[in-house]
Amino acid sequence: DITGKTPACFEPTIDYVVTKIPRFAFEKFRGSPAVLTTSMKSVGEAMAIGRCFEESFQKALRSLETGHAGWGCDRPDGAIEPGDLDAQLRIPTPDRIFAVREAMLAGRSDAAIHALSAIDPWFLAKLRHILDVETQRLRGRQLADLGAAALLELKQLGFSDRQIAWATGSDELSVRRHRQALGVNAVFKTVDTCAAEFASSTPYHYASYERPSERLTADGLLELVPAESEVQPETRRKVLILGGGPNRIGQGIEFDYCCVHASFALQAEGFATVMLNSNPETVSTDYDTSDRLYFEPLTLEDVLNVIEAERPEGVIVQFGGQTPLKLALPLLRWLASPEGLATGTRLWGTSPESIDSAEDREQFEAILRRLEIRQPRNGLARSQAEARAVADRVGYPVVVRPSYVLGGRAMEVVFDGEELNRYMVEAVQVEPDHPVLIDQYLENAIEVDVDALCDHSGQVVIGGLMEHIEPAGIHSGDSACALPAVSLDADSLATIRRWSKDLALALQVNGLINLQFAVREGEVFIIEANPRASRTVPFVAKATGLPLAKIASQLMAGRTLAELGVTSEPVPPLQAVKEAVLPFKRFPGADSLLGPEMR
Repeated sequence: DITGKTPACFEPTIDYVVTKIPRFAFEKFRGSPAVLTTSMKSVGEAMAIGRCFEESFQKALRSLETGHAGWGCDRPDGAIEPGDLDAQLRIPTPDRIFAVREAMLAGRSDAAIHALSAIDPWFLAKLRHILDVETQRLRGRQLADLGAAALLELKQLGFSDRQIAWATGSDELSVRRHRQALGVNAVFKTVDTCAAEFASSTPYHYASYERPSERLTADGLLELVPAESEVQPETRRKVLILGGGPNRIGQGIEFDYCCVHASFALQAEGFATVMLNSNPETVSTDYDTSDRLYFEPLTLEDVLNVIEAERPEGVIVQFGGQTPLKLALPLLRWLASPEGLATGTRLWGTSPESIDSAEDREQFEAILRRLEIRQPRNGLARSQAEARAVADRVGYPVVVRPSYVLGGRAMEVVFDGEELNRYMVEAVQVEPDHPVLIDQYLENAIEVDVDALCDHSGQVVIGGLMEHIEPAGIHSGDSACALPAVSLDADSLATIRRWSKDLALALQVNGLINLQFAVREGEVFIIEANPRASRTVPFVAKATGLPLAKIASQLMAGRTLAELGVTSEPVPPLQAVKEAVLPFKRFPGADSLLGPEMR
C-alpha cells in the first residue's frame, strides 16, 4: 500500500524512529491515584516521527498537549523535593519521565536511576544525551550566541523553538527568524517502509533537520547541496486541515470525524487536502484519508513549517476542537507578517476574531445585550476578592470555571463562600489574562444543544436541536440527549431557533456553530456559543441524515447553503438518543457523581 511496488513479503526497512506516548487524565478523577498498573488508564496517545530517538521523543512529548514544549527546558527545574525523588522514580506515573530529568540534574547516575525505575539503560543514555547537549550548547546563552551548527544540533535532538526561546530569554518567533536566517530549516521526509530504496507513492511525511551534503563537481571542487525535502509538487489548490491531537476527555474522536469528512468533501470539490495531526488512533492519520498527511505536533512552530512547505490556499481550524482554535490568533498574526503574506495562505471559515468574541466573556456579553438575548447573571473575576464580590452579587449556587477551556476543565458548582475560596486556591491559576467565569446556576433547568450552519451570504440553517435528559449542570458531554426535543414547549423552541440564527449572524459564522441554552419554567437563557464543530456533530448527522461537517467544509470553500440545497432544518425520521459511556471502573476511588466537568 505504501510504495505501490514492493510485494507483501518485503521486509520493511525504516530510516526513522517512531515514539508513542499515552495521554492520561487523572486530573478528571480526583481521589484515584495517578499510578500506572496492569489496568489501562490512558485516554489517548500521541505519536511522533524523527531521525533519531531523541528527536521523536521530544516531539512526542510536545504532541501530548499537556503544556510541555519538550523534555524540560521550558520552565524552572527543581519542582520535586529531593526526599520525594526516590519514590517518584520507583512508582510508574504519567510524570515519571520528568522525575528522571530531575534525578539526572541532581547528579544521580544512570545506574542509580535504572536501579529505582527499571528503565532500560539504553533509554537513559539517550535522555542523558539530550540533557548534556542542553547544558553545553543552550543554557546560559543568548539567542545571538547560537550559530548554525549549535542550532542544527539542538533541532536534530528535537528541541522546539519554544524550548530554545525559554533558555535564551527570547520568544518563539524570534528563534524561528534567527535559525531560518542561518539556514536551519525543517525538511520533510517520507514514510516509505523501504528507506528510499524504492519510490513511494504515498505522501506521508514528517519533519526533521539535516546537514547540507557535499558533492564533487566535474572540475574537482566540493559543492554544498542543501538538505532535500521529499515533498512533491502539487498543482491543485490545497487546503490544510488541522486535526485534534491526542484523544482526551473533552476532545475525542468526534472532532476527528469532522476532519475526515472535511477532507473527503474538499477532495470532491477539486482541492488537494493536507492533514496535520499527531494521533495514531484516528482515521484522519490513515495515509489514504487525505492527499497528504503530516504526522507532526499541533504547535505553532510545526504548523508554520507545513504552511511554508505546502503554501496552501486555506487553513481550517474549526474542526479539531480546542487544539487548533488556540492556534487561530497566533496563526492569523503570523499570516499578516511579511513571511506569512509570502505564502498566500489565509484562515478559512469563521474569523479568529469572531471565535475570540464568543470565548471572551466581556465581548460576548456586549453582543447579547445588543441582540437582547437573556443569559444567567454572571461576572468575571481576576482575583479572589473579585470572585467573592461577583458570587455575592450573582447569588449562590454559582458555576465557576476558567476561561478558554474545553470539556468543562476545572468547572464546578459552588454553594457557598468557603467552597469558592477553596476553588480559587486549588482548582485554577487566576491571572489577569485568564479570568475565572462565574455564572448563576440554573437549578432544575433543561439544557439544550443546537448545531447550526451559516454561509458567507448570511443564510442560517439549524442542523439539529437536542434536549438533554440530565438537568443543566451536568456537562453536555456526559449527559444523554434526545433529538428531536421531547418536552420543550413551542414558544421555547421558537426562541431558541431565533436566538441561534441571530447569534450566528452577529458572530459572522462561516461554517458550523454550536450553541447551548437552558430552559427553566418557560424562560430561555443562553449559556454559551462556540463558532466551531462540536462533539454532537456526528450524532446529529447520523440522526438527521444531514452531513454537517461535509456541508460546513463546502461553505468554507465559498459555496452557499442555497447552492447545496440546504434551506431548512431537517426533520429526523425517528427519535434518536445519545448516551455517554463513562470509565469509572478504571479509576477506583474517584467520585462517580456527574457535574459540570466532563468525565
